[in-house]
Amino acid sequence: MIYFDNSATTLPYPEVIKTYEEVATKIFGNPSSLHQLGSQSSRILQASRQQIAELLGKRTDEVFFTSGGTEGDNWVIKGLAFEKQRYGKHIIVSDIEHPAVKESAKWLQTQGFEVDFAPVDKKGFVKVDVLEELLRPDTILVSIMAVNNEIGSVQPIKAISKLLADKASISFHVDAVQAIGKIATDAYLTDRVDFATFSGHKFHSVRGVGFIYKKIGKKISPLLNGGGQELGFRSTTENVAGIAATAKALRIVLDKAKIGQKKLSAMKKVLFDSLSHYDDAILFSELAHFAPNILTFGIKGVRGEVLVHAFEEHDIYISTTSSCSSKAGKPAGTLISMGIPSRLAQTAVRISLDEDNDMSQVEQFLTIFKQIYEKTKKVR
Repeated sequence: MIYFDNSATTLPYPEVIKTYEEVATKIFGNPSSLHQLGSQSSRILQASRQQIAELLGKRTDEVFFTSGGTEGDNWVIKGLAFEKQRYGKHIIVSDIEHPAVKESAKWLQTQGFEVDFAPVDKKGFVKVDVLEELLRPDTILVSIMAVNNEIGSVQPIKAISKLLADKASISFHVDAVQAIGKIATDAYLTDRVDFATFSGHKFHSVRGVGFIYKKIGKKISPLLNGGGQELGFRSTTENVAGIAATAKALRIVLDKAKIGQKKLSAMKKVLFDSLSHYDDAILFSELAHFAPNILTFGIKGVRGEVLVHAFEEHDIYISTTSSCSSKAGKPAGTLISMGIPSRLAQTAVRISLDEDNDMSQVEQFLTIFKQIYEKTKKVR
């Protein structure tokens, strides 16, 4: 099997599974309980929080656990909106955000908030000059993803941070779900970023665990009310085993990051250069200023889902851009925002690599691609 769908989810590291099993079976107490089992669980919880904070260069009390990226994005977008609405009701998100951000913003429109969607250029990068023009005295939030999940374009977070440097009344949120281990941490977690969202299963942890970074002193409405966990911001019994596993996964992936990024870039370049030689192949991703692990392409006249299943017959797994909306059969929203015609956007499929992939798998993929390309000649 060749698994090239790592932006959808990753295989948990063996060490991560071991950590999960040990905590789940040996330290199973509720961390809110007063007895010894609860105290043990609470210590694991806080040690995991501290490890994550240190790995990101942040404070322990700036890390809050969630169930994943979608919950984190919903919490930040909606929680900030309602917390700051007395100061303004204008929000800006990019036009290529993940549905967890974009749909949250659209829902806020039904609640009386105004939302502007910052456009992107033909390569999929937010137009910072247009974003600047959209800013208003009543703007309370700007949300821009670090790495686009559909084509891999790395967004200009540093430039946007500079733009917002003297605008303290505007909260800046970054969806960093696709960024961990793929680009340098300081490229998306700048000093100006107030909130950032992360999801464990994107970097070899178990599913159902994520966290947000909330800069100290920044206010946000609670996600869940109840027992007062997570300093009252998310009241629910913590998934301690999953949290410990996520801390372990983050340490491993960041330890591997520099070497892993070089390996990913080398594999992506071989794929990019090889696919470029086919007349009817369309490359939607590029090499420069794009994540090293994502390459989105298509074959003219062949729908993306057809390609996905064609590769699956050879035990090769890719996806039609965003896994969250792939079953809807709609063209990639990012490509449409880039001005790509719908008939071409519908051909898009995404390869998303991982450091566990290797060049032999890349060569096998290219061999099968050639076979599929020839078989689709009549359609093309």
